[in-house]
Amino acid sequence: MLDAEGGGVGGSGGASDLERGVGALKKFHQQVVALLAEFEGGEGGTAKIAEQRVSRGSFSGSNLPFAEADGFFSQYNRVHASLVSLTKSLGDQIEALTIGVHAADVGFDNVEEEMRQRFHAIQGQLKSERRRDAAEQQRGVQARDNDTALSTELG
Repeated sequence: MLDAEGGGVGGSGGASDLERGVGALKKFHQQVVALLAEFEGGEGGTAKIAEQRVSRGSFSGSNLPFAEADGFFSQYNRVHASLVSLTKSLGDQIEALTIGVHAADVGFDNVEEEMRQRFHAIQGQLKSERRRDAAEQQRGVQARDNDTALSTELG
């Protein structure tokens, strides 16, 4: 049970200083923006991740046929592209959160049209990414099922 101040019964518990409402959202927003700025300026930022590339020759020399090195390089590129995509998506989600906090503060009807359009564009983009990821995951499941069925027939 909570007492009138939001803490535990008899004032115990650490929830008595819990903030609520737009003030808490603004404070959270400021913390997130500061963390994002620090993140983007550091080694994990989108720009830094995007420029950290490794050439195929780094794995075994460029003129030598080496299937394992080719496979490793292919996987490296796949993971690298995913990291770049994820950092961009994180930035977009935080931008949408920023707009949402602003809208909660001033009221959605008082948000500039450009910000509304950007919010909806981000939401649409994120929804498309989720659909694409779900479709890719479904294709992977179907491919595994097909491989399993084929090996069962052959075995």
